[in-house]
Amino acid sequence: MSRTRGFALALGSVALVSGAQLGMRWSMTRLPLPAEWLTALDTGAIDLGALGVVILAIIAYALSMLCWLGALKDLPLGRAYSLLSISYALVYLLAASLPVFNEHFSLSKTAGVALVILGVLTINSRRASTTSPRNAP
Repeated sequence: MSRTRGFALALGSVALVSGAQLGMRWSMTRLPLPAEWLTALDTGAIDLGALGVVILAIIAYALSMLCWLGALKDLPLGRAYSLLSISYALVYLLAASLPVFNEHFSLSKTAGVALVILGVLTINSRRASTTSPRNAP
């Protein structure tokens, strides 16, 4: 197992899924509900750029899943799964920082994100043992 490769793949998954979430949020403020897309395409009342971003976001989700599968090969599930929480923090920070999303920072949300990050750091701060008691001979 390569711990470094596992962390890199998990963080790649986090980056891809965070980008996908932000892309979908941006797109859906410019598009009708998905059930209305075909009608909107027929009438020409759909933003093709926003639709393209949705398609790219779906591709990013697929790539994120591939990274996640690789991360699970190299990291214990408890460590890998905790890293997914970073996407919540990343999406919040980017959505509140970038004016295009019209989101705002708040003390309670920022404190919650800080606790999530503290939890991830706590879970991943100790070196994982290479042999678990269940796998020992």
